[in-house]
Amino acid sequence: MIDAPALPVLNNKKTLRIAVGAMFFMAGLSFSSWASRIATVQQTMGLSDAALGAVLFSLPVGLMASLPFSGWIITKIGSRRLLIGALLVYACALVTLGLAQNTFQLIICLVCFGFSSNAVNIAVNTQAVAAEEIYQRPILASFHGLWSLAGFVGGGFGTLMIAFKIAPVYHFLFMLLVIVTGLAISARYLKDDKVASAGPAFVMPDKSLIKLGIIAFCSMICEGAMFDWSVIYFKKIVLAPAEWVGIGFTAFMCTMFIGRFVADGFAHKYGLKRTLQVSGALTATGLTIAVIFPNFYTAIFGFLLVGAGVSSVVPMVYSAAGKSKTMLPGVALAAVSTIGFLGFFVGPPVIGFIAGIATLRASFVLIALMGLSVVLVSTKAKLDS
Repeated sequence: MIDAPALPVLNNKKTLRIAVGAMFFMAGLSFSSWASRIATVQQTMGLSDAALGAVLFSLPVGLMASLPFSGWIITKIGSRRLLIGALLVYACALVTLGLAQNTFQLIICLVCFGFSSNAVNIAVNTQAVAAEEIYQRPILASFHGLWSLAGFVGGGFGTLMIAFKIAPVYHFLFMLLVIVTGLAISARYLKDDKVASAGPAFVMPDKSLIKLGIIAFCSMICEGAMFDWSVIYFKKIVLAPAEWVGIGFTAFMCTMFIGRFVADGFAHKYGLKRTLQVSGALTATGLTIAVIFPNFYTAIFGFLLVGAGVSSVVPMVYSAAGKSKTMLPGVALAAVSTIGFLGFFVGPPVIGFIAGIATLRASFVLIALMGLSVVLVSTKAKLDS
């Protein structure tokens, strides 16, 4: 494990911000690399949409398995050490996805991928909350913007790999090299927040954190669907030309990236509740357009709206959770992010099941309802205005 000494005094907050941003970028690069090759893996293994949905359910299994571990270990060794170790495991698990030769192996590798993904998510957001406290102003959404930028870069690179017919394993090995290099450069600048004693393996979140988790859950179902099914939707429903099947995912990632860099300012001006309401409305509207008018240009426009809609929800929810008065930031984030990421990973397989029973187009109606749920829950929840 890469574990360079932390700086004795973190008197350069900009350096900390850059280091944390690099970690977000590398985490996004790992996941988007896998997302960009799902269609390739589906074709190689001859999986139907329903079978792919069943296989993808392995991700939330890994995520839920990591819940007690991540919530406990972050209080034992701190978010810095957890982030370094988990990100390295995350990148190695990505490579195993390319090495899988059959469905059973793929399922096992996806469980490991989901397990490490949740650990990375909790640790990197704990680091982000710490950086936000130092800055004394909202900056967490900009970190998530870097994750989205990595998704855009990773998706584009994956499209290039597909065009040149590069096998996923070689694609993923290159990503591993990039991430190991990034860790070697950035790890020493993270904040060392190790505490003296470990907390319990699981802490039940209070009502306010549960509501934040539900909002994140609904939004991340939509986000996960875009990652895992946008290319397939454009291929099978929109009937886009083969060279353009990735344009919907690219459009989604573009507005998601831009939205996260403007979300902090919007939330500062209009408040958390209004930001979440607008976000949910944009998501529901965009998906509705893509379902009702599934042609090339209207679907692209719909996916652009979805990207803008989901962009601010998770950063705003995590920022609020990190300020919890009843739990340590890492433990609060573990609770909320696990609920949220459960939606991120449960959504895609559920969509696959619905597509197998009905159609993929019909399954996207469910995602639109999740966007509407963000509006409803945010309206009823007692949030800072």
